Amino acid sequence: RSGKYPPPQGASHILGLEAAGSVIGLGPGCKGQWKTGDAVMALLSGGGQAEYVTVPEGHLMPIPNDMTFIQAAAIPEAWLTAFQLLHVVGKIKKGEKVLIHAGASGVGMAAIQLVRLAEGIPVVTAGTQEKLNATVNAGAAAGFNYKTEDFSEKVLAFTQGSGVDMILDCVGGSYWEKNLSCLSTDGRWIIYGLLSGGEVHGDLLAKLLSKRGSIHTSLLRSRDKEYKEQLVSAFTEDVLPYFSGGASPRLQPLVDSVYPLHEIAVAHSVMEENKNIGKIVIEMPA
Repeated sequence: RSGKYPPPQGASHILGLEAAGSVIGLGPGCKGQWKTGDAVMALLSGGGQAEYVTVPEGHLMPIPNDMTFIQAAAIPEAWLTAFQLLHVVGKIKKGEKVLIHAGASGVGMAAIQLVRLAEGIPVVTAGTQEKLNATVNAGAAAGFNYKTEDFSEKVLAFTQGSGVDMILDCVGGSYWEKNLSCLSTDGRWIIYGLLSGGEVHGDLLAKLLSKRGSIHTSLLRSRDKEYKEQLVSAFTEDVLPYFSGGASPRLQPLVDSVYPLHEIAVAHSVMEENKNIGKIVIEMPA
């Protein structure tokens, strides 16, 4: 909202990277995969906080039968980001330990459940006890308050000194030393956001080299149409069935709160103050 994440060339300047609703029309190039009236959720490059949005047909996913539009709106960008970080970038393996920063965020809550689905061990950081409790309910094996304790010391104690195999980091600069301290030998540190900025002060490369660690960076929004189509297709096949009733393990999007469109500024303020646990959803007028 403050202009620090400009849209890719050609994308809408309206905020919103995901949406859910009904198909109301099809463009001339569509291949018949969808029809008018279908309940769908969409991965977007922008434009989601609006009553209407256009989207390539390959960026749509069907909404599971027992799910509402509001629940579905909490899935596409957050869950696809987490899925991409864990599987495409990080190549998670069974039994691996993954440290997830901002564990109570939309991406964080998705990542916890996806690590469990991959039979890994999710460990999180968050800023309040209430948020930590929510992450444990979602499946986190351990959670640490980054405001009141040294998360790297706690992670090393939890892993009996071995550290974590992967870190999902949306914080950036201010965490680099603690991240490297609790990264395992040959571990992967994946940066997908810079909430604390990108400046690093200190001998990062020597510490990274001593661990034989690797740094990966990833942004989903600026990926090309074909990449996103492949990602959506893989997610639809491998993950989406676990959102339906009777699936085990059962995946669930976590909705923190719902605001009508005319209160969108209030919703943005809540997010800016970092109060939410899970996703904030904007509901359009009927």
